[in-house]
Amino acid sequence: MKGMREIRNRIKAVKGTGQITHAMELVAASKMRKAQQSAENGRAYATLLMDMTETVMEKIGTMMSSKISKTGTSKRLIIVFSTDKGLCGPLNTNLFKTICEIDEPAEFIAIGARAARFIARLGKTLKAQFSLSDHVNFSEVRKIADFAMKLAKEQGDIGSIEVLYPLFINTLKQEPTFVKIAPVDDLEEFIQRLRKTYKLDKTLERPEDSREFVFEPSPKEILDELPSFYIKQALYHIALDAKASEHSARMVAMKSASDNADALVKTLTIEYNKARQEAITTEILELAAASQAMDNNS
Repeated sequence: MKGMREIRNRIKAVKGTGQITHAMELVAASKMRKAQQSAENGRAYATLLMDMTETVMEKIGTMMSSKISKTGTSKRLIIVFSTDKGLCGPLNTNLFKTICEIDEPAEFIAIGARAARFIARLGKTLKAQFSLSDHVNFSEVRKIADFAMKLAKEQGDIGSIEVLYPLFINTLKQEPTFVKIAPVDDLEEFIQRLRKTYKLDKTLERPEDSREFVFEPSPKEILDELPSFYIKQALYHIALDAKASEHSARMVAMKSASDNADALVKTLTIEYNKARQEAITTEILELAAASQAMDNNS
C-alpha cells in the first residue's frame, strides 16, 4: 500500500485540479447562456428580414439567380466551425470525423485553430483561417461571409458554399451538421429553411400588404443583393449556435472532470484512512510486543 504522505499529496493535487475544473465549468455555463441569449435576440431581425423579402417577392414574382458558378462543377466550399481551445469533450473529434467522410472535391475555410490544424494535416485545401471571440459580433461573421462569397465569385469553380458546425440540440448533445447557404436558387425555399433554423412558426400567415411599392434602383438589383443579407444572417446565427455548443460541451466536460475528481478524492481518502489505520495498528502491535519483551526480561 502507498505511504500516507504520497496519498496525502495526491489528494491535495486532485482537489486543486477539481477546483480548477469546477471554475471552468461555471465560466462555460455563463458563456453558454449568453450565447443562447444572443441567438434569441437575433431572431427579431431575421424575422423582419424574412417578412420584408416575402413582401418583395409577392410584388415582383421572380426567382433569384445565383451568383455561384453554374458550370456543373461539384467542388464545395465548406466553412468549418471548430474551437480555438480544447477541453470540450468530443465536439471537435465528431466534426473531424465528418470531414474525413467527405469524398468530393472541396476547399475549406476554418473557423478556429483546431479545424485549421486538422485540415492541414489531412492535406486538404485550406483557403483561410478565422477566429471568433466568445461573444460573437456580427462584424466578425460579415468578414467571413464576404470572403467566402468573393472567393466563390473569383474562382468560378465553386458549386456551393456550405457550413459544417456543431448544432446545439441541448446541453448534453451537439451534432455535426451541414447547412448549404449558397447558391440561393429560390428565395422562398431559403426563407422556409431559415424559419426552420430559427424554429419559427411556419404555419403563421403573414397579413396581406396592399401597398404599392417603388423599387430603386430596380427590382432585379434589389433581388440580386438580398441573398447576401440572408447568407450573413444565417452564418451569424450558425456562429452563435456553434459558440453555444462549444461552451455547453466544455461545461459538460468540466463537470464530468469535477465529478471524477470528487470521486477520486473519496477513494483516496478511504485509502489514506486504511493506511493510517494500518500504521496505528502496527505501532500498537510494536508497543505491545516491546512491553511483552520487557516483562519477560524482568
